[in-house]
Amino acid sequence: RGVCTVLKMTDELLVLDDRIFGWVLLPIAVVMFLVSVFRHHVTKLLQSPDRKGELKTIRERQTITRARRLRCNGDKIPASSFQIRKAFFNNPDTGVFNRDVPESPGMNHMMDPNNILDMLKRNLMMIVPQFIMMTWINYFFSGFVLVKLPFPVTLRFKGMLQRGVEMNSLDVTYVSSLSWYFLNLFGLRGVLTLVLGEGNEADDTRLMQQQVEGGGAPVDMNKLYVSERESLELAQHDGGLVNGVEDRLLRLSS
Repeated sequence: RGVCTVLKMTDELLVLDDRIFGWVLLPIAVVMFLVSVFRHHVTKLLQSPDRKGELKTIRERQTITRARRLRCNGDKIPASSFQIRKAFFNNPDTGVFNRDVPESPGMNHMMDPNNILDMLKRNLMMIVPQFIMMTWINYFFSGFVLVKLPFPVTLRFKGMLQRGVEMNSLDVTYVSSLSWYFLNLFGLRGVLTLVLGEGNEADDTRLMQQQVEGGGAPVDMNKLYVSERESLELAQHDGGLVNGVEDRLLRLSS
């Protein structure tokens, strides 16, 4: 009924069966990837019809994002360009951050029945596949030691890397089947982003972040504007690589 995990002790070194890679290690990773893709498409089908957010709300949030990027990456553009963009946001008369933003009369995000239903569907599509996968791994591959890490780690990682294997003498660099599942649960995020794109429905981190952000009171954009305006006012252009680049090129060519 599968391949048994044969371990040989040679000078305190475990020699793993070569067949573990093809029968345990690789199947778990491939099945988890396929389940994530299936979950993404099923969640898309179960979602309510797409409701576009208000253009005004999207514009306000994008304005905050643009100002933060200017503060962080302002040194990568010429000083004159930095000052023009800074004035666009902070000009006392025409600056975006000096305008009053009227409060949105809409209901709280969490009180919208459609949003509650969508959140419930997402939670079900996150919990049910994980429960099935963990049950499958515990039933067929319980107690398997799959792989050895190529780098040393401290004893604090033993509980994370060797779940389901109760051996105090086992080196901490060996990874059990159940721990391999959790490593793939977070490690496949980059692969899924390449295949399914940004913001895919198989991203559990994104789902938890949406629940945290949507659970509070409506955001006061006026306070965010004031805070970002003060932070941007303190930002200064420190020169960077672009200042005087024309003169340096002329000196090099002459």
